[in-house]
Amino acid sequence: MFQQLKNIDTAFRHIKTFSVFLILACVFVCAFTVYKSYQFVTNQQQHIYILANGKALEAYSAERKDNVPVEARDHVRMFHFDFFNLDPDDKVITANITKALYLADNSAEKIYSDLKEQDYYSDLISANMSQQLTIDSIAIDVNQYPYYFHCYAKEKLIRSTSIVTRDLITEGYLRNVARSDNNPHGFLIERWNILENKDLKTENR
Repeated sequence: MFQQLKNIDTAFRHIKTFSVFLILACVFVCAFTVYKSYQFVTNQQQHIYILANGKALEAYSAERKDNVPVEARDHVRMFHFDFFNLDPDDKVITANITKALYLADNSAEKIYSDLKEQDYYSDLISANMSQQLTIDSIAIDVNQYPYYFHCYAKEKLIRSTSIVTRDLITEGYLRNVARSDNNPHGFLIERWNILENKDLKTENR
C-alpha cells in the first residue's frame, strides 16, 4: 500500500514538473509569436505604395535624420535651378524666381533685387538670351547645424551668336522649417552668398 502511494506521489511530481515546463513553453511560444507579429506589422507600416501611371510603386518610410544629406542636396539643387535657369520671358523669370525665394531667406531676395536694379533680367529679355545651370556637385556638412553647404556649378548664357560658360560657386546654411507645397523638403537657405561667378570660355555659334 505504501509503495502504491509512493508511486502515486512520484507520478504526481512528474506530472507537475511536466505541466510547469509545458506552461513555460506555451508562454514562450505566445510571447515570441506576439513579438514577431508586432515586428511584422511595424515593418509593413513603414512601407507605402504610390500609384503612378496605373502602377503601384513601393516606397519605404524612414526617419528624417537618415535622409538629411539627400534632402538637403536636393533642396539646394532645386533652389539653384529655379534661381538661375531663366529664359527671355518676364513671366518665366518671375515664376522661377518666386519658386526659388520660397526656399531661401532674404539673402537670396537681396541678390535678386541687386540684379534687378542692374537691369540684368531686362537685358536677358532684350537680348533674347537664355541662362542654363548645370550642377557639378553639392557639399553639405551635416555635422553642424545649421548645415553649411557649398554648391559648384556651371552657368551657360546662350545668345543667338555665342555661348558663354561661367564658373559658379555659392555657399550658405540650411535650417529646418515646416514642409509645405512651396517647400517640400522643409529647409530654408540662410546667408546665401555667391563666392564666384566668372567667365570660363566663350563659344561662337
